[in-house]
Amino acid sequence: MKKPHLIKLALALLLLGCAGILFARFLRRDDGVSEKTFFYDLSERKLFAAAREAIPPIRGINDAGEDAVRAIVIAPGGDEDHEGERKIVYLEKYAPGLKQHIEKVRAGQADPLPTRVQNSMRFVKRVEDAEWHAVNSPEGQQIMTEWQVAGPDGEFPAVCVP
Repeated sequence: MKKPHLIKLALALLLLGCAGILFARFLRRDDGVSEKTFFYDLSERKLFAAAREAIPPIRGINDAGEDAVRAIVIAPGGDEDHEGERKIVYLEKYAPGLKQHIEKVRAGQADPLPTRVQNSMRFVKRVEDAEWHAVNSPEGQQIMTEWQVAGPDGEFPAVCVP
């Protein structure tokens, strides 16, 4: 093979290799969506990370009991990097019937319930509260929105993910 052809071939292989590397980086790029979220083990009183698509309550940290619920965790001032400033603003769980129905929907065995029905079967509470409230109740709405106010610096809290 002549020298000009070898140079063209080497250049083509180099460009193809660069394109492959760039394509691989594109496929691995972080889109900012976490595959995990925070859950709170009610008996252990501890946060842990679990799959985002898990339907609470789920199995907790220490035993086979389903005593872990989804935790909405915020960083005041919008700075997620300061773990010490993170705060659980509320907990969420689903009624057993809704949890079973969602599992059937995911398996293709049922149609989704209307949102208003789902919201009457989803419950929220603050960590220190004893009572759970339906998402569509006035108390539930207050719990889910009361933390969404700007701080003294004018920054809104950021929802954190593991």
